[in-house]
Amino acid sequence: MQVFIREVISNASDALEKLQYQFMTGKDVAESQLPLEINIATDQEKGTLTIKDHGIGMTRDELLGNLGTIARSGSKAFLDELGKQGNGDSREKSIIGQFGVGFYSTFMVADRVDVYTRSFSPDSKGFLWTSDG
Repeated sequence: MQVFIREVISNASDALEKLQYQFMTGKDVAESQLPLEINIATDQEKGTLTIKDHGIGMTRDELLGNLGTIARSGSKAFLDELGKQGNGDSREKSIIGQFGVGFYSTFMVADRVDVYTRSFSPDSKGFLWTSDG
């Protein structure tokens, strides 16, 4: 059952790698002072596990496409785009989740999953995606 923790942490790691790529290519990044880290917290009273990162985040369309579609990997799409641009580098070795199914392992252990996200782009809006599987 601990597989879901590894999968969600892998997604958070990929989000940090993607944001780091945006920094390296000179893209304007909202809240660029936030640390590139993953935080894990539990709340025994509420029965929750929170995994938080300050990675690339998602727009509304990305959120619906990546989480609303099984076996669609935002990381795979990211790598494909890098390849088209001729920018495939060591970043490819750092991106973990390329199959689009790891996130769904959370539904093996959770009654409900909430994803709060906001794209790295300046002036982007935050969104909440909630599902009970």
